[in-house]
Amino acid sequence: MNLMVIGGGGREHTIIRKLRENKSVETIWALPGNGGMAQDATCVPIDAKDIEGIVEFAKSHDVDYAVVAPDDPLVLGCVDALEAIGIPCFGPRANAAIIEGSKVFSKNLMKKYGIPTAKYETFDDMDAALRYLEDAPIPTVVKADGLALGKGVIIALTREEAKAAVVEMMRDKKFGKSGEQIVIEEYLEGPEVSVLSFTDGKTLVPMVSSMDHKRAGDNDTGLNTGGMGTVAPNPYYTEEIAQVCMETIFLPTMQAMNAEGRTFQGCLYFGLMLTKDGPKVIEYNCRFGDPETQVVLPLLESDLLTVMKATTEGTLAQTEVKFSQGAACCIIMASRGYPVSYEKGFPLSIPAEIREQVYVAGAKLADGQLLTSGGRVLGCTAVAPTLKEAIDGAYKLVGQVSFDNAYWRHDIGARAMLALEG
Repeated sequence: MNLMVIGGGGREHTIIRKLRENKSVETIWALPGNGGMAQDATCVPIDAKDIEGIVEFAKSHDVDYAVVAPDDPLVLGCVDALEAIGIPCFGPRANAAIIEGSKVFSKNLMKKYGIPTAKYETFDDMDAALRYLEDAPIPTVVKADGLALGKGVIIALTREEAKAAVVEMMRDKKFGKSGEQIVIEEYLEGPEVSVLSFTDGKTLVPMVSSMDHKRAGDNDTGLNTGGMGTVAPNPYYTEEIAQVCMETIFLPTMQAMNAEGRTFQGCLYFGLMLTKDGPKVIEYNCRFGDPETQVVLPLLESDLLTVMKATTEGTLAQTEVKFSQGAACCIIMASRGYPVSYEKGFPLSIPAEIREQVYVAGAKLADGQLLTSGGRVLGCTAVAPTLKEAIDGAYKLVGQVSFDNAYWRHDIGARAMLALEG
């Protein structure tokens, strides 16, 4: 089989590595891919948002199956466009990807179908939003409606911060069209959990849970990032809580999308807060999370391509989806200064003996030399029987990778270990 994977980050590198385990796979094209995954796939310099270019490439190559991994092309209708020329895809069509593409849509969906989430109000008028904030409970959360590279969510600890966030989004257009509508919602407290799931619209199979670390600095300080590391499974996510989530959140969401005529097929991601009143949805994503993918897929024992095709063909109920009982830890190595400003173009060295445990996100090839080209450069992932061994293993890998200006957190997994020990 010849596969096409849309995207170019650490998530896509992880997906490609896992797809390669299937013996029927001959060629994998990555559009656009990156220099660090060039040994695992044939990289093609077509942007993930260039739907027309992707379709033209697919027409002229013998593509049997496509995986559309990032949010932007999914929301823009990449799956619809590929299906229109007869190429089956993993990922939701645009009318289902709206569950991530519009926070106003997803909040209204949860309200309509009684799915537990934070209380909220939506606004398309800045003055009305500012008036609402005069008396709103503080802290509060301000969210841009559309996609904003994971940065369109502001946790405002003061009234002034909340108002500034509204002005930035709605008047100053910090996130472009994504901020034309906003959601202001109740601030929830409790452990956060990420649960990715496979679904074909009839059956939903949760993957192993994970815990992301969003802040740039140790002890959860500094700015929010796309994620500085992850561990799986998340110790706060017990079997009892998993059952509650399945009954009150996961299946009701799948059924709600069906009822709206927006059947979701692909990876549906649930960002959850385990509050004192039970689990609640913070956000939905219409795709694999990044860097959660880098700990979840290494624990998958079933064949990924088989599972993906089952979501497309509607046969997930008859397909085995099995995960290891072990644990995984991924440490993100970033360029110092991320997520604001940082230098790039530094030579990147990854020893051959650990290459299979390193997923590259921001690197390019120049004259055969791998150079850093992004904020989050790569993720080092270790799998082990216990979480402690996985964390230790991941940090050992970090010590073997080198590039100038490298930065990483030193406490990935510490909170999870405290939960296990407590």
